[in-house]
Amino acid sequence: MKLLRVGSAGAERPALLDQSGTLRDLSGIVPDIDGALLSDGAALERVRAVAESGTLPELPALPGAEAGPESLRIGAPVARIGKIVCIGLNYHDHARETGAAVPGEPILFMKAPDTVVGPHDTVLVPRRSQKTDWEVELAVVIGRTARYLDSHEEALACVAGYAVANDVSEREFQIERGGQWDKGKNCETFNPLGPWLVTADEVPDPQALAMRLWVNGELRQNGTSADQIFPVAEVVRYLSQFMTLYPGDVINTGTPAGVAMGMDEPKPYLRDGDVVELEIEGLGSQRQVMKTA
Repeated sequence: MKLLRVGSAGAERPALLDQSGTLRDLSGIVPDIDGALLSDGAALERVRAVAESGTLPELPALPGAEAGPESLRIGAPVARIGKIVCIGLNYHDHARETGAAVPGEPILFMKAPDTVVGPHDTVLVPRRSQKTDWEVELAVVIGRTARYLDSHEEALACVAGYAVANDVSEREFQIERGGQWDKGKNCETFNPLGPWLVTADEVPDPQALAMRLWVNGELRQNGTSADQIFPVAEVVRYLSQFMTLYPGDVINTGTPAGVAMGMDEPKPYLRDGDVVELEIEGLGSQRQVMKTA
């Protein structure tokens, strides 16, 4: 299933994109798409059954970055996210482009849930920023409490689904200002998520997904999740040794090569008015316009 949330910011309602591409209203079936729903197998089966019946009300306009003014805004596909855990340097080609050694264990940092915005919402370039960067990432959404997992099979059983994320980063704040990476990762609007949550049953192999990102129409990232140093199952298993993952938590699993930081000078960092478009195979696409904060 493709689950999403539509409407103005703070007033989104649950929806479903059916197999014909029609947007259907789920608000009469479930209150929202959040950890409570994703951990409730019976509720998800009710959603699946009513989706297959074709009886859900049709919403008035399909969502989309290029749609007209009557179209519904798409919000982040998961409400009330508990935490966002991110994996740094998790692609072989990204490590090479930045001159970094391949890590022996996953590099972890956190993003605050309030960085999350919809997939087509405006992204704010922080004041005094000179090095705002893009990162297309495969986001993993947890659907079952995970602690001290022993195997990759257990880890994948805890995954509710997958989504597209843009792990927007300010590299000066992240690397040159001392302290933790978090200061370059938690600026306002720095985690567009969506357009929808694709349930895990529709993604048989999360290590076989093409990933692309364009800036102002120029292809910058063209990779695949097969290049991950630590695959999804290992990331979930590993994290569960250090923290408890709860339904509705999100994991950003790293980015392939092609970020501005890895390019020759002058590095083409993002500026006011730039347009970033990104997609992951089977998971949908995003489009954001940059605006000075």
